[in-house]
Amino acid sequence: MLKDAVVDQFQFTVNDLLVRNKSIIDLITKFQDSNARVNRAIVKSVTQCGCIKVHAKKQVFPEDGDFEEIKNAMKTHIDGKLCENCRDLIEKDIGRNIFYLTSICNTLDLNLYDIIIKEHDRIKMLGKYNLR
Repeated sequence: MLKDAVVDQFQFTVNDLLVRNKSIIDLITKFQDSNARVNRAIVKSVTQCGCIKVHAKKQVFPEDGDFEEIKNAMKTHIDGKLCENCRDLIEKDIGRNIFYLTSICNTLDLNLYDIIIKEHDRIKMLGKYNLR
């Protein structure tokens, strides 16, 4: 399948390019830092650019509702759409985050594609009972 080849090629490329931060300690802190940068880029989309707005409040859902009713009642609290600049910055930061996640997988001899497939199978099997 083409998609698994893309993930495997990405993992191979990450392994080939990572030189300075090979220590698991460095990778963990780089992963944490890249995660914080994703969060910061999203916050900046609200506070500096203003292309999206957050209107958060308590999530209210029907206690006796079925799965679809509850699912449809839950909100993202986001109004608007990301502008191209914010979208590009967030995608770049998410890419960096995936790079360091993949580096951790490489260091621990884990296959990212296999992890994705196992998680996909797990959430499909549990379906709505896997609510997060």
